[in-house]
Amino acid sequence: MMNKLHSMIAIAVLAITFTACKKDNDEPIIVVPPSGGSTLTLSGKTAESNYANIVYADLSTDKSTSVNRKSWALGFYNGADFKVVLNQSFQALAQVVNKTDINAVTLNDAKASMVYNMSLQASPPLVNAVSLVDSYNGSLNRTAIAAVSATDAENKVYILGLNGTYTEPNLYKVRVLRNGTTGYTLQYAKVQETTFKTVSISKNADFNLSFVSLGNNNDGVVVNAEPKKAEWDFHWSFSTYRSLASDPESNPYFYQDFITTNNLGGVSALQFEETASITYTNFTEANLAGLTFLTSRDVIGSNWRITTGTGIIKKYFYLIKDSAGNIYKLRFVSMGVGSDGGERGKPVIEYKLVKKG
Repeated sequence: MMNKLHSMIAIAVLAITFTACKKDNDEPIIVVPPSGGSTLTLSGKTAESNYANIVYADLSTDKSTSVNRKSWALGFYNGADFKVVLNQSFQALAQVVNKTDINAVTLNDAKASMVYNMSLQASPPLVNAVSLVDSYNGSLNRTAIAAVSATDAENKVYILGLNGTYTEPNLYKVRVLRNGTTGYTLQYAKVQETTFKTVSISKNADFNLSFVSLGNNNDGVVVNAEPKKAEWDFHWSFSTYRSLASDPESNPYFYQDFITTNNLGGVSALQFEETASITYTNFTEANLAGLTFLTSRDVIGSNWRITTGTGIIKKYFYLIKDSAGNIYKLRFVSMGVGSDGGERGKPVIEYKLVKKG
């Protein structure tokens, strides 16, 4: 009798388990369709300034995210390579010192570097100041800080300047090492200090970069400064970019109202000039034939506006292809320059889905 009771209980448990599993398997997977289009205000302005924030935009969800542009100094690449990037919105510059002992690097080393007391508006222009910043097009093949070697002895110290004032106390010395195969170790100190601190940074494949804060009273903290890589298409910000449009390797210059495409996250874009027959309004999927999307992060850049006089260049609109393959057309509506009726630091964009991915 007892064996029979146990058998009946076992059968009941199996039946309940099967039913639960079947119910789970039968539940529909909800796929949220991409937005058909909307308008967004990119809120970069605060009481501090017109360009206090970096503003990330995700067109498929009609979402913008504002982050203090000074909240981080160094970004650590989460892909297969070991690369470090500078925060161009924080006016970061870096130059290598031929030393691997960070404690041996002093204020005199900083004063001997190009970073010290740097004026990017110097006349005549400084030679090779472009070496102090990362590639303007977003390629990781040329970064101011060299790729992090698996051999510790090959990783040298860098002088790091922040916030546009490149003297003490805004100067740091930093050295980056690999932490196994899954992260980084950052050694850092002010240039006048004789001891350093360390912070470990783990790679996270959901994000393009992991970020560490320096120079804002929050030194050595790993911070969340960017949405997941699949959840933004471009950002608006203050930025560092080339001083001459005709020379891709010209000295760096500081820009307001700069648009950076999420090239590391698989987003591409192109600029389209309206014609008598094709305008933003009537552009459709049929007009995509023969167009080539570009993967550099500066496709839009500063091309969409003139910050004195007329403001937005109305003849241009842009095509954005997100990481899911959705293609949007986008134009700038207002930016608070000229007679557009907008507010500086709060540009307004309009966009519409052209092709679903």
